[in-house]
Amino acid sequence: MLKKILIANRGEIAVRIIRACRELGISTVAIYSEADKYALHTQMADEAVCVGGAQSKDSYLNMTNILSACVLTGCEGIHPGFGFLSENPKFAKMCEECNIKYIGPDYKIIELMGNKAKAREVMKKANVPVVPGYEGEITSVSQALEIAKEIGFPVMIKAAAGGGGKGIRIVNEEDEFEHNYNAAKLESKACFSDDRIYIEKFIQKPRHIEFQILADEYGNTIHLGERECSLQRNNQKVLEEAPSTFLNPKLREKMGEVAKCAAKAVNYKNAGTIEFLVDKDCSFYFMEMNTRIQVEHPVTEWVTGIDLIKAQIRIADGEKLKWKQEDIQITGHAIECRINAEDPSKNFRPCPGRITDMYLPGGKGVRIDSAIYSGCEVSPYYDSMITKLIVFAATRKEAIAKMHRALGEVIIEGITTNIDFLYEIMERPDYQEGDFTIQYLEKVLEERSQEIKK
Repeated sequence: MLKKILIANRGEIAVRIIRACRELGISTVAIYSEADKYALHTQMADEAVCVGGAQSKDSYLNMTNILSACVLTGCEGIHPGFGFLSENPKFAKMCEECNIKYIGPDYKIIELMGNKAKAREVMKKANVPVVPGYEGEITSVSQALEIAKEIGFPVMIKAAAGGGGKGIRIVNEEDEFEHNYNAAKLESKACFSDDRIYIEKFIQKPRHIEFQILADEYGNTIHLGERECSLQRNNQKVLEEAPSTFLNPKLREKMGEVAKCAAKAVNYKNAGTIEFLVDKDCSFYFMEMNTRIQVEHPVTEWVTGIDLIKAQIRIADGEKLKWKQEDIQITGHAIECRINAEDPSKNFRPCPGRITDMYLPGGKGVRIDSAIYSGCEVSPYYDSMITKLIVFAATRKEAIAKMHRALGEVIIEGITTNIDFLYEIMERPDYQEGDFTIQYLEKVLEERSQEIKK
């Protein structure tokens, strides 16, 4: 087993990894920016090293400083968490060149699956269904428009190197195309230093359903069931569940086998996620593969009993998977709500600041993944998610009731959060009945806007 690991991340995922390492008897080193000097993960780790200024580019994206911290503290491995450098093939390759175990897939796989156009090509060759689209190089807006017309509107313009909902534009009509094409390229360049885009058919009112994969170095690949991720705003997930109420046993089995096929097609190792769009007729299409741990991994842990962070570390350390597909049993229902420092009444504007007082809920089947504490500063430099509230119960109805109760107990003073918005979702009959698609939150927000106008 690895004896010492550096966590190349911050916030709740850094805390989550530190806890898993502690239970495995592994020492940890936290990195932090100047803005995060008193952050919880720096206090929980065995050691902490400042790697740069407040801006991400100077610290959590500073590969040289992070690797230097790893070498100087004698770490044998790096866990990248999610976001920041977690899907950066250059960073993973640098780890390999420095003889540091990267807790994730090989850099070549990260590079391949990170290029959404190339990933589509690979999946098509493996007979994995993909959304109709164009995988070739696009060099001009006029060429892109001709491709869009051939595919048929509405289309989706997506960053080839994208992820996390960035660099995406939905175009319904031809006269909207040029503006959205240019906007997608600019955002892609700003977020990924790569302005290449690809175009695919926009599947209207689909579900976003993803399958968790674990694969070791010995050719063993399993899936841990699906997560329902359709509740999104601006292509950012807000609430996730496991399992999905939309899938029947036959469709679940079929999608799970296809997800494993997709992972095997690229000789994938470690934890990964195959993301699908599923239409109203139960046809499903490969969307992308995330080559890292997901924000929503706790719901899978609840319903399978498998610790995904520990599994990642063990796979990276050369251990064989101790489960076969027939060992995986999905039990009960789990829901995760992302609590963000943002104001829903002001178009979800980020609300950084000092937390003056707080209380987080507990009880059977309630889990908190968080890095906040009373008196801490929520920084304006990073993502607004500050806590994940996850619940587990025997049935979805009971899980909704438990989440409703738990959200009602949360107290976070000093900053504005989206807790009331999440609380309202739990009370909606359509949500309770499982009647939603990716466009669901757009409808909810439109209804809220109309109520405010009245």
